[in-house]
Amino acid sequence: MNTEQSAQLNWFKSSYSGDEGGECVEIAADVAAIHVRDSKERGGPRLAFTRNAWSGFVASLERDRT
Repeated sequence: MNTEQSAQLNWFKSSYSGDEGGECVEIAADVAAIHVRDSKERGGPRLAFTRNAWSGFVASLERDRT
């Protein structure tokens, strides 16, 4: 994904992240993938996961919480 395409994504971070910045991740979704980036380095590297892979990741986190 190039920088222009990345700028078109609607990035957000968890409401659990404070306003101070710090060690947060931001995510954005498009038709093909879920994108993850470091909130401190918005122009830096990003990870992209298929929707199925991301759903599995989130489900495993939810299972581990209980």
